[in-house]
Amino acid sequence: MPAHYGAPHRPLPSAQTTATEDISVITLHGDIDHRNIEHLRDALLFPHGAAAARTVINLSAVTFIDSSGINAFITAHHAAQQSGGWLRLAGPIESVLRIIQIVGLDGIIPCYSTLHHALAA
Repeated sequence: MPAHYGAPHRPLPSAQTTATEDISVITLHGDIDHRNIEHLRDALLFPHGAAAARTVINLSAVTFIDSSGINAFITAHHAAQQSGGWLRLAGPIESVLRIIQIVGLDGIIPCYSTLHHALAA
């Protein structure tokens, strides 16, 4: 059984947003699942469903992601594209990267091994 089952619920309000050279960097922590998806949407989207034009989501501290998180990333990706920008994923741990690859999210949203690589791309 994966370690996140039975673990204390860690909501995502611990998401941190910083800006580097006109790029928003959103660093997420803990599990991303149906229990805290509203916090994720709040971190990714401004009111009215808009996203920052150029955004990197730092996943290096994310321990698990389910389909609700994948869907939130796709929504943010489309919102960024509509505003003439892009969304990139950075630094997922191996188990999170595996989920991203299985569902094909890395074919929709570019995924980089480190935050540095995502910012430099």
